[in-house]
Amino acid sequence: MIKRVGIVLGILVVIGLVLAWVIRQPGPMAFADGKRVALAEFSGKPTGVPADFNDTDPLAKGRYLVVAADCEACHTRDGGPAFAGGRPFETEYGTIYSPNITPDTETGIGSWSDADFLRAVHEGIAKDGTRLYPAFPYASYTYLTDEDVLAMKAYLFSLPAVKNTAPETKLRWPYSQRGLMAAWSKFYNPNTRFEPVADQSAEWNRGAYLAEALGHCGECHTNRNLLQALDNKHKFSGGMAEGWRAYNLTSDKESGIGAWSAEDLETYLKTGHSADKGSAFGPMAQAVHLSFQKLTPSDVTAIVTYVRSVPAVSTPDLPAPKLEAASADPSDHAAAESNERGHLMFASVCAGCHSWTGTGSYVPHTTLTGTRAVNDPTATNVALAVLRGASTLPPSGDIAVMPAFAAAWTDEEIADVSNYVIARFGAKPSSITVDEVHKLREMK
Repeated sequence: MIKRVGIVLGILVVIGLVLAWVIRQPGPMAFADGKRVALAEFSGKPTGVPADFNDTDPLAKGRYLVVAADCEACHTRDGGPAFAGGRPFETEYGTIYSPNITPDTETGIGSWSDADFLRAVHEGIAKDGTRLYPAFPYASYTYLTDEDVLAMKAYLFSLPAVKNTAPETKLRWPYSQRGLMAAWSKFYNPNTRFEPVADQSAEWNRGAYLAEALGHCGECHTNRNLLQALDNKHKFSGGMAEGWRAYNLTSDKESGIGAWSAEDLETYLKTGHSADKGSAFGPMAQAVHLSFQKLTPSDVTAIVTYVRSVPAVSTPDLPAPKLEAASADPSDHAAAESNERGHLMFASVCAGCHSWTGTGSYVPHTTLTGTRAVNDPTATNVALAVLRGASTLPPSGDIAVMPAFAAAWTDEEIADVSNYVIARFGAKPSSITVDEVHKLREMK
């Protein structure tokens, strides 16, 4: 009997330790050596607007911070008024709709006080006491200073009020119980403001404030644990964003950005493209359009400085990208014979812009060689680009558009052409299935 009790206790201890390891997560800047200090004790000024921000409009500071936080992307539905909400976010637990954050007093936030707005941004609690889901990244925004949050509120309140009630969020039980977010927040929302690292430069700390608080990069580029909190033990090693893979941002040279120079990264953030490295599509393209390309040069440099300091974490299924161009001969590849339909589809529709070599013949953004998505054996982002289309912003200012083929091609055809593209231009072949393409098609 005593032996059995001992075995049971031992099992419970092991389970408890495993749960504790899963539940407890380090902070987003825990990887950095150095002492945290209060903002007042730090010689630089990592918060607010940067030194090279020259707009004198009284509301310009708030507008800049709203842009840096990429608020418009989430709070604007396709074709709808900016910031009026209603954009759907489909999760494995149901669909979440973003709320109206225009100053309309009935359907928006026009009746919210400063204290109401601060509590929502820092604690994830709406004016009426409703607990917000962490699809609104308040666990990242909690690091924003009160001054910056209120500047953002002032700008939002200067916008036209739009009367629009977003559809009701519908999640399955028990995720529909918003009260559970109180317990979640106890574990995963520190409800504390940004503290610089004294041993790091002012530029590094500015980058940390932009990437962790305003830009909340980890919300897409870090996987989540069993309780849907960011797994900072594997920080920036890749995650999911609206069905798209958000790739590894760590300094790992094969699966991350360790082979990228600072200039490569800055160019990518400013234009959505970096030669031989990749182009931004999906949510990342939207972040470039609405946020990164509107930041000052010093802020883009600061983000790059910070991100490049994140330690390497390998993403095992991602090989080092294939950098050499494919043969210019259409038939000079095994995929031409093994995937004849994919080959014919690429020849009839894709080769005109992307070329048989993969180096692009339209604008640099059409280059396939060296891009991470084409070197992703899951083929997720390639299939999504074919299904939904993609647009990006070249340095010329012209929009380069890849049309959506969801209405024209079947799931089988999209699987075939996606697998063909990756076999021809990537380091490893893919085998995305018809069922997997169908699931991507059904996502909002």
